[in-house]
Amino acid sequence: METDLDHATALALLEWQIELGADEAIGDAPVDRYALAAKPAPEKVAPTVAPPSVSADPVAEAKAMAEGAADLGSLKAALGMYEHCELRRGARNLVFADGQPEARVMIIGEAPGRDEDRVGKPFVGRAGQLLNLMFDAIGLRRDSETAEAAFYITNVLPWRPPQNRDPKPDEIAMMLPFVQRHVDLANPDVVVLMGNISCQAGLGKRGITRLRGTWAEAYGKPALPMFHPAYLLRNPQAKREAWADLLSLQARLEGP
Repeated sequence: METDLDHATALALLEWQIELGADEAIGDAPVDRYALAAKPAPEKVAPTVAPPSVSADPVAEAKAMAEGAADLGSLKAALGMYEHCELRRGARNLVFADGQPEARVMIIGEAPGRDEDRVGKPFVGRAGQLLNLMFDAIGLRRDSETAEAAFYITNVLPWRPPQNRDPKPDEIAMMLPFVQRHVDLANPDVVVLMGNISCQAGLGKRGITRLRGTWAEAYGKPALPMFHPAYLLRNPQAKREAWADLLSLQARLEGP
């Protein structure tokens, strides 16, 4: 390769390149890099960390936690520790129950709304105010100190669904063991299923206009499906049927 550089200039340039970090000379002839044999891929080393274990069945875990609760306080604590229901992450409060736990009547609603989520108690908004009036008409109050004149109230879901949407089937399935244990511990004489979601959870059926007023069995107890108070606020003409259901409940409590 011919060059016009003299020896001294070429040597100075070489020293300069070495100072810049050049450590390999390039040959006079071009090299076809594509024709070079590919380097063998490095051998993969098996991971030393064991693969993560399969997560527990959410329903089976709920059942185990619920059955381990010896009283209502420990059941509420178990719900608070249950991690599988995503609704808890968007809710302000766990809404467990309200009223007299020893009452003969246990009302099971659907899920908390905005007011319930804020306060941490079931049925405290407009629907709750109507429910209080309805049951007061047959001599039952949630704040009564005597079991005979009281009712106890909870929901299928203890956390508010976003935008008050209907609970999903898997969310209901997760909560059913807790609801069953709740009924077992409270041990009411009768259960009132308020609304479609409560009927779906307790009876495996929907269609409250068809189910209401007909006694069935849910959670091992006599159960009466009724319109949800929120439905009555939207459809006041249905209050006649709701009153008939309340009278049916009253007769059941007063019967032999």
